[in-house]
Amino acid sequence: MDLRRILLRLSSISEVIPMAGFRIERVNKELQREISRLLEFSVKDENAKRAVVTGVDCAKDLKSAKVYFTTISPEDRRSVSESLKKVRTFLRSSLAQTLRIRTVPELRFIYDTSGEYGRSIDRLLDMVVTHEENTDYVEGDDGERE
Repeated sequence: MDLRRILLRLSSISEVIPMAGFRIERVNKELQREISRLLEFSVKDENAKRAVVTGVDCAKDLKSAKVYFTTISPEDRRSVSESLKKVRTFLRSSLAQTLRIRTVPELRFIYDTSGEYGRSIDRLLDMVVTHEENTDYVEGDDGERE
């Protein structure tokens, strides 16, 4: 093998690895945008329309995708989840018509708990700050609490 072929092969290998991750990220963002648009304008189920798509995590082979969603009202979580399961075949077929990818992944809807988790962490931090403000302590000569 001559030097040109070796360099060409090495450069193509190094480009494949970062490009695969970049491509999946592009597909994730496009899926999120299109699913949100379809839920807002094309789906007739009012419960499904109450879903807010927060992210998409597509498998590298594009066979499956986890679609993360949340709702404005936590009480709607179960009904929205059931409605999304009912409309996922419609969403997949609509995505196949609008997106320019070879295979449209199988959609799996997962309730996104990151917002609730963040709010619970904020409450805990507020409690710590409030507790520190209400706690009076006397410092000794060495700066330690007594």
